[in-house]
Amino acid sequence: MIEIFNVHKSFGGKKVLKNINLTINDGEIYGLIGRSGVGKSTLLRCINGIETYDSGSLKVDGLEVKDFSNKELRSFRKNVGMIFQHFSLMERKTVYDNVALPMVCWGYKKEIIDKRVRELLKIVDIEDKMYLRPRVLSGGQKQRVAIARALSLNPRNLLCDEATSSLDPKTTSSILSLLRKINETLGITIVLVTHEMSVVRQICQKVSILEDGEISASGDVSDIFLNKPKALKNLLGEEFEEMLPSEGVNIRIRYLEDSVNKMVLSEIARILNINFSIASAKLDKYRDKVLGSIVINTNRENLKVVTEFLEGKSIAWEVVSNGH
Repeated sequence: MIEIFNVHKSFGGKKVLKNINLTINDGEIYGLIGRSGVGKSTLLRCINGIETYDSGSLKVDGLEVKDFSNKELRSFRKNVGMIFQHFSLMERKTVYDNVALPMVCWGYKKEIIDKRVRELLKIVDIEDKMYLRPRVLSGGQKQRVAIARALSLNPRNLLCDEATSSLDPKTTSSILSLLRKINETLGITIVLVTHEMSVVRQICQKVSILEDGEISASGDVSDIFLNKPKALKNLLGEEFEEMLPSEGVNIRIRYLEDSVNKMVLSEIARILNINFSIASAKLDKYRDKVLGSIVINTNRENLKVVTEFLEGKSIAWEVVSNGH
């Protein structure tokens, strides 16, 4: 578990982290999102002890990071793997040697290193690239090598700093699928710093939005993207609200995971014998499920019967208007 309480951090008198409070539970995939320069990467570096923090408490697995001696910090980092945007591979070494490097530095026996490297290259699906050098690999293959290297010391936590920012969408999707498999099969906690909303929706369970060094919104990814707090709107640059009809009544139906039958709209029309129009529809894929909302517009006299029907099916709804 990663527990952060009232953490502050400054560089040269400029505050980059302000009163950060955050809990990341074991086994979660947690996203940290925000514009460039808001403190996401600094917070990530504080978690693994690369950066110090001025005040507050930051505990990883119950241990206060700022209290470590240099020797203790080195040992602590065995449990915290790091993946970077630009891979940080050693170009003169083979894929095998890049993955083996952390274990070599720790003095592991050759037979243990060999077994572990081969296991990891199989997990990340680049066994056939074992003796190649990074310069001949694609971006996605390089990131797979970096992931294998980050896992070499069997960490409990994996920190990813914009790990997919330099990859094309198809490769990004494959890397995220790999990270999710690692999370599910190895039980490793993953913390992702990203500015890509598609990354958050595809893999993260929870998310925090940082603005100007502060956490301005936190919660389940589904709740954040459905409820769209001001922090998310600021991040997405949504300057205008959706335009909805001014006549009749607009009813927003929330789609969350499996809570809404795909046939609910046709059921309203068929079972209730009510005419309506679709005024707005915003649906996205969240992990393996659909997430979003649809706004229907109908006559005001239909409001009670429609909402009672939705409540009978335990479907979340709300009445909305232009500029809501």
